[in-house]
Amino acid sequence: MKMRVTLVVGCAVIGLLLGYWLLAMPQLSQVAISDTPVAIARGEYLISAGGCVSCHAGSVDSSSMSGGLALVSEFGTFYVPNITPHPETGIGGWQAKDFLLAMRHGRSPDGGYYYPAFPYRSYAGLSDQDILDMAAYLVSLPPVESQVPPHELPFWLFRWMMAVWNLIADFLQSDFESLSDPAQLRGAYLARHLGHCGECHTPRNVLGMSVLTQEFAGATMGEGHVEALNSEALRGWTEEDFAFFLFLGMKPDGDYVGGKMEPVIEHNTSRLTEEDRQALAAFFKRQI
Repeated sequence: MKMRVTLVVGCAVIGLLLGYWLLAMPQLSQVAISDTPVAIARGEYLISAGGCVSCHAGSVDSSSMSGGLALVSEFGTFYVPNITPHPETGIGGWQAKDFLLAMRHGRSPDGGYYYPAFPYRSYAGLSDQDILDMAAYLVSLPPVESQVPPHELPFWLFRWMMAVWNLIADFLQSDFESLSDPAQLRGAYLARHLGHCGECHTPRNVLGMSVLTQEFAGATMGEGHVEALNSEALRGWTEEDFAFFLFLGMKPDGDYVGGKMEPVIEHNTSRLTEEDRQALAAFFKRQI
């Protein structure tokens, strides 16, 4: 009997320690959001470069970032949140640490988990400064009252499960190749992190995790197929072709892009600096 009680207590302690390890909030340094015009302007560019408006544009008022877009997946329908600084329906009251928690760790201000429909695993590679400048721009926007519908998910899918999901995704994470060319490094940062291109263009496994060994090899999204952006798919393209495609959406054969990529060109890549478009071209056309 004593042995049984000891075993039960030991298992309970191990379970509690494991739960704490999985659910504990990350430790962050004390930082603040700048309200300077330079930080806000830089944040506006980064928000544009990140394509945030492609998802967060208001379903009622497309000129705002008040959300409401429905993202349909095999795991249910996720509704994009309102990221204007409205105190009740948006991100009003968020501090610097809240932005770092969300974009680096997929955690909400109260410690809950975001579903990876929000591409925090890509954003985790962003610098603190970039995240804080993006925050500076977002909190400078006019607050918009817009209550987004709750996600429509299967009964078994809970937020706490993302703790285990993230752990498995970390275990399956692949190492990227080493890059030394400055343009390719900048392009990799834009493609893999800020622009999170792989979230759509990289296939996923049965758990919804990006298969990074097939990075940018194309994927299925909803009822449609997302084209590949790897070396095989871009064979015959020059760097100039790709940079021009990012600006105008025109392929080397004269055809124009359509579907979900069209608003990405309009709201994201066409607004990049020429230097950043060339950096993306250098990254995607690198010798692999």
